[in-house]
Amino acid sequence: MAEAHPVGFQWVMEAKLRGAKIIHVDPRFTRTSAVANTHVPIRAGSDVAFLGALINHVLSNGLDFREYVLNYTNAAVIIDERYRDTEDLDGLFSGFDPEKRNYSSATWQYAGGAADGSSAGTRDPAQATSAHDVETEEAEQEAARGERAGAGGISVGPPARRDETLTDPFCVYQILKRHFSRYTPEMVEEVCGISREQFAEVADALVANSGRERTTAFCYAVGWTQHTIGVQNIRTASILQLLLGNIGRPGGGIMALRGHASIQGSTDIPTLFNLLPGYIPMPHAQLHSTLDDFVAEDSGKKGFWGNMRAYTVSLLKAYFGDAATPENDFCFDYLPRLTGNHGTYATVLGQIEGKVKGYFVVGENPAVGSSNGKMQRMGLANLDWLVVRDMRLIETATFWSDSPEIETGELETDKIGTEVFFLPAASHVEKSGTFTNTNRMLQWRQQAVEPPGDARSDLDFYYRLGQRVREKLRAAADEAGRIDEMDRPVLDLAWDYPTHGKYDEPDAEAVLAEINGRAADGTPLSAYTQLADDGSTSCGCWIYCGVYADGVNQAARRKPHWEQTEVAPEWGWVWPANRRMLYNRASADPDGKPWSERKKYLWWDPDAADGQGRWVGRDNADFIDDLPPHFRPPEDATGPAAIGGDDPFVMQTDGKGWLFAPSGLADGPLPTHYEPPESPVDNRLYGVRNNPVRQNVDSVENPLNPSPDEVFPFVFTTYRLTEHHTAGGMSRTLPYLSELQPAMFCEVSFELAAECGLENGGWATIVTSRAAIEARVLVTARMRRLRVGNRWVEQVGLPYHWGPNGVITGDSANDLVNLTLDPNVFIQGKVGTCAVLPGRRPRGPELEALVEDFRTRAVEQGVITPEEGA
Repeated sequence: MAEAHPVGFQWVMEAKLRGAKIIHVDPRFTRTSAVANTHVPIRAGSDVAFLGALINHVLSNGLDFREYVLNYTNAAVIIDERYRDTEDLDGLFSGFDPEKRNYSSATWQYAGGAADGSSAGTRDPAQATSAHDVETEEAEQEAARGERAGAGGISVGPPARRDETLTDPFCVYQILKRHFSRYTPEMVEEVCGISREQFAEVADALVANSGRERTTAFCYAVGWTQHTIGVQNIRTASILQLLLGNIGRPGGGIMALRGHASIQGSTDIPTLFNLLPGYIPMPHAQLHSTLDDFVAEDSGKKGFWGNMRAYTVSLLKAYFGDAATPENDFCFDYLPRLTGNHGTYATVLGQIEGKVKGYFVVGENPAVGSSNGKMQRMGLANLDWLVVRDMRLIETATFWSDSPEIETGELETDKIGTEVFFLPAASHVEKSGTFTNTNRMLQWRQQAVEPPGDARSDLDFYYRLGQRVREKLRAAADEAGRIDEMDRPVLDLAWDYPTHGKYDEPDAEAVLAEINGRAADGTPLSAYTQLADDGSTSCGCWIYCGVYADGVNQAARRKPHWEQTEVAPEWGWVWPANRRMLYNRASADPDGKPWSERKKYLWWDPDAADGQGRWVGRDNADFIDDLPPHFRPPEDATGPAAIGGDDPFVMQTDGKGWLFAPSGLADGPLPTHYEPPESPVDNRLYGVRNNPVRQNVDSVENPLNPSPDEVFPFVFTTYRLTEHHTAGGMSRTLPYLSELQPAMFCEVSFELAAECGLENGGWATIVTSRAAIEARVLVTARMRRLRVGNRWVEQVGLPYHWGPNGVITGDSANDLVNLTLDPNVFIQGKVGTCAVLPGRRPRGPELEALVEDFRTRAVEQGVITPEEGA
């Protein structure tokens, strides 16, 4: 965190000065480790084994926060007796289909509930092989499973059977105990390389700092997410935090440290293929022909997702304005439809196969910034046209002249047919707008200077592009004497924004006001609870409703902290409804009283509101603020009216924190340790080696190293440096930052250096079956070899900031990374196996010959195919 998020890490250091204990778990000893109380070196990709053992420690010793767990989680819920666990099936859950390589969640349901055979997140296994080969209705419906349920999950049916004693063998609590029982300190030592003594130190510290009086927070980044079990890594931490009562309480929670300033914003107002703004799922071609079809699964839900129709209709009104009416289903037909996986890696395969002809790259640099860079570049070389918007000529714009494949002869510049359009972009100081950071806070930034030359903001680019497309469509309609129905969605867009400034750019604040939403008379809305399903309100993102309340840009507020409370409600604006902490009903006990005076945050005041009672405290209640603690809704209630007075998790269909997920995950209701697709060791916990429903990307450009294997015996993992930003396009071009970190390097232990003949400051060549790169050698105690089972495991650390352009240049670490994806969110991994050679890599065709030699040797040992390893 100190390395990649140095500004935010200031507050960690402030906490340490006040007595907080900092534990850093990382394969490398980093700047964070240097100031932490404890550094725990771990084998990359073994996080579930470590976290699972902490869960086992809590459960087997009765250390959970019992009153919190019993009332605020689904620990007492009885699960269908047909459910079988990984304990029973040696690494699989019940419902696995070995041919389709996916799960049915029918046996994971609450006992007596309406079992739903689908598991949100499950995709048609064929879809990872192509962006466009989903041909049948059955396959298309299979591909839609990940989007059907939305963020709230599938309804769990009628009230669940419960065992308040937590002793029934089919209650969640007992299932959890059995599931994690083999995750012992001894197993952690064998799988993760963490000693039993250090594990005990972490476990004792975690438990001692949790309960009524104290809370513990987890902070994570791509070290957890970029794995084939990335979602389940986060789930494991969530289960642990729920058991300890550390969710919805001050000083607790799980914080995702985003890659840069507005990654949170880019999922709220999404750049993801399967979501609409506010985490509304994208409709599917075969399942959602009408608006009624689309909202049907949510209309009967308990909690705020029960108002899905109001959120969706208001969004359509923001998109299409007066054109959206009840008679035309509010233009619901205009929305694009999913037919399968349209994610980034499926798109790259589509490029290679010649099915994707054009590509916009905005604020990304996939030629060196995405996994398996060779695949990215081979896809770019097979396009008809490519538009790149950036501040510099990044590698994605210049791949046709300077990619490694030009050097090896695999690509030839004069044979690449891709027409590249480079459009200079304005930086964040050259435009106004918001950043939405990791704690959901929108902060407005004012434009400081005009962009240079032809550089323009993204807002201006898309607005002008939309104008030009609309003008062409109008001209075509005038010529034909009628409007082509295919053109109506674009022509009916509400596309009128005031412009201002030297370049007549669209007013970003006007866009923010549109996102906030308006009533029928045009007045700004102040809360998402005002949204209606009859078309009388518009809102570009329901969770952002209120950011422009009273016609005031709430995100621009900057009241100093000494003029307000420690919660700082008047600094920026936080979604939803300026709530600084989600699920904060859990900060009080079931009776509405604070768990302790020290951790007092939100509580029920029966005398407030003239004796009617209200939730009061330091924050806006993430709850219905006049709902008494012991309120019980009628059995037929739906939506917010179905929330009970002790249901803190108001976005869940049962109001509880899910220790066990009866639906919503592709790879099982509980986290399970699987080895990465490339690993030097076998799975020591189960017979199933890898995530059985991982998404394989089948391409000749994406071979997998055999595992375990002596051709590629070492583990590599990628990371970032403080002095560089992501793939380096914004930092390798700056002399001062380049001087601070002037060369691509690899970090290796003293033992690995001796084994491979590496010299500190010299060169090393790192090889996989996909590529070979060179790097300067840093021999350091920061990388420790770990004892895993009966062997030593060496790990190689690789920063991923380099490429052929800039003040400083170097090979890209991402060329080494295989493409095997998490089945829930399709994120790539960052861990693989490699060989390490002393000296610089070969040049020209000899480079590909080196890779081919290693690949041939690996094939002789038997490379894992996508069907194997399950």
